[in-house]
Amino acid sequence: MMYDWDLILVGGGLANGLIAMRLQQCKPHLRVLMIENTETIGGNHTWSFHQHDLTEAEHGWIAPLITYRWSGYDVIFPAFQRTLPHSYFSVTSQHFANILQAYLGERIQTRLLVKELTPQKVYLQDGSALSAGAVIDGRGWRPGPFLGSGTQAFFGQEWELEESHSLTRPILMDTSVGQNTGYRFIYVLPFSSTRLLIEDTHYVDRGLPDKTLSQATIAEYAKRHGWKLGKLVREESSCLPITLTGDFTSFWAQLAGQPTSGLRAALFHPTTGYSLPHAVRLADRIVALPELTDTSLFITLRDYARQQWQHQRFFRLLNRMLFLAGDPQQRWKVMQRFYQLSPDLIARFYAERLNFVDKARILIGKPPVPIKGALKAMFKQHKKLQGFYHD
Repeated sequence: MMYDWDLILVGGGLANGLIAMRLQQCKPHLRVLMIENTETIGGNHTWSFHQHDLTEAEHGWIAPLITYRWSGYDVIFPAFQRTLPHSYFSVTSQHFANILQAYLGERIQTRLLVKELTPQKVYLQDGSALSAGAVIDGRGWRPGPFLGSGTQAFFGQEWELEESHSLTRPILMDTSVGQNTGYRFIYVLPFSSTRLLIEDTHYVDRGLPDKTLSQATIAEYAKRHGWKLGKLVREESSCLPITLTGDFTSFWAQLAGQPTSGLRAALFHPTTGYSLPHAVRLADRIVALPELTDTSLFITLRDYARQQWQHQRFFRLLNRMLFLAGDPQQRWKVMQRFYQLSPDLIARFYAERLNFVDKARILIGKPPVPIKGALKAMFKQHKKLQGFYHD
């Protein structure tokens, strides 16, 4: 059977973009189309990751996408301020879009509204249809009944300052802001000597923070640090899922054979919400397939997701401790305790490579949450999880 394309990637986000980029690098003969419903791919995002999240080979092939790199980052808590020595990287969506455009050219089609898709067909709102040997749905996170999650919600502003600031590395977490409905911190990326991305981030049960409140918080934070805000370059906001528990089998059964990528496939770090490392590894898995069919892709994606789900069990336990074990306004104490551990353990945590000793080190000692609440969260006995099926 003849198809219009070998592969259609529905959604121009990070995961599908990396799949397209890697296929172009390794199998440029394939006919790959990326479609997006907005005016440009990439959206309005900043994707970040840590040095040890990727292997040397993975760092190598995504190098064209790296927009910024810093040799370390800071965390600030009431009990201490600390610099962690491992490098931190960011990819801006604008740079991402430019690089993907160079790779794919006219094989990126924007402003296409999808009515429906199947594993081999994309039906558009204008009545037309596109066919392919396989279609991958990468249109972002979709809440559903089979995954129980909290939320990392943030609102950020990128500012050009009137004068230079003194930051030489990111501030990943500064908890010197009021703790209200959950764990809250300010996140700062110095893009140049006069440009900062400042985000107001909340670990909450659900929902975005109040935009007006976040704007005021960012302005006050900048004033406190002596940063004179000049031109507002852009704003971004999002909600990332933080997985507590779930029914993996039912989650994938509902997809009915539809290949799915990125957040749509629940492929992200369960505690931080970072998704780039998983997107990189998924792209390499797809490139390694001898042929791209809807069946081979679905099986590959599901099997990779199952491996990650099983591997991430300990992280979901930690998430339940954070979200369910105590007062939401005291969640920062859990993070303060964690960031006093060794830099190498913290790096392995971000990279999802914790060993048995690491896990014991995280759990041993007096927990910064009530014992009874911690036990209920650990063993999924919390009232918020009652009646929920757990894999």
